[in-house]
Amino acid sequence: QVQVVESGGGLVQPGGSLRLTCASPRAITSVYNQYTIAWYRQTPGNQRAFIASITARRDTNYADFVKGRFTISRDNSNKKTYLYMNNLESEDTAIYYCNAAREGASYWGQGTQVTVSS
Repeated sequence: QVQVVESGGGLVQPGGSLRLTCASPRAITSVYNQYTIAWYRQTPGNQRAFIASITARRDTNYADFVKGRFTISRDNSNKKTYLYMNNLESEDTAIYYCNAAREGASYWGQGTQVTVSS
């Protein structure tokens, strides 16, 4: 299994930056490296929306609405994935979730709240 735990959310002013972390401290490194890690976000009344993903080989994919503002990266040896968010807007306010997935398995974290407000 690859349990994931998100951290790094909080309150930030418009135009500010945050770094979210998705950690899998209990995973065996070789197992963790079989998973693609992705970030999603969700606002009240809406479905979870894909933000970005990264494979163990560090191939990345981004949703169009975050290109140029968000960057996903991965530290396989420490079993952590990061989401760097810059130039945040009020519309980025949401609960951000991490997902670890491979064929036949998918694990979600509990989420971390990001609030963008002055």
